Amino acid sequence: MLRVIVTGLWVCVVTAGASYGVALWSARAYEPPPKQEYLEGIEYEKTRVINVPMIAEGAVQGYIVAQFVFTVDARTHRQLSVPPATFVVDEAFRRIYGDEELEFSNLSRVDLKELTAAIKASVNERLRSEIVQDVLVEEFNYVTKEDLRR
Repeated sequence: MLRVIVTGLWVCVVTAGASYGVALWSARAYEPPPKQEYLEGIEYEKTRVINVPMIAEGAVQGYIVAQFVFTVDARTHRQLSVPPATFVVDEAFRRIYGDEELEFSNLSRVDLKELTAAIKASVNERLRSEIVQDVLVEEFNYVTKEDLRR
């Protein structure tokens, strides 16, 4: 009877020791998987639609309706405290409203490439960093005052 008890205790001790040894060995052998860098890229963000009044002869003649899409670096975008869309809308409004040469009755003459490049450069200058990668035109229309009344 004593032999059976001692053999049972011996089996328990060996099992517990083997389990402890395997757990210790696997904890040392386990290497966490290498950290994969989150694929940072660029994000597309739309601005709200802006209505820029076109004033001639002391009265509003119509409105330019514009909407832009811009791309920003994803990592930098998450770190900003102020959204860059605000600056893009402001710069677009300033450029369109302040353009003395803009012939609003014939919008085919607007150099959109120059406009978007100027908006990008101005926003990046104001934010003191190359945050905005590109500015794209989503919508650019002229609506006369008479069309609005209809």
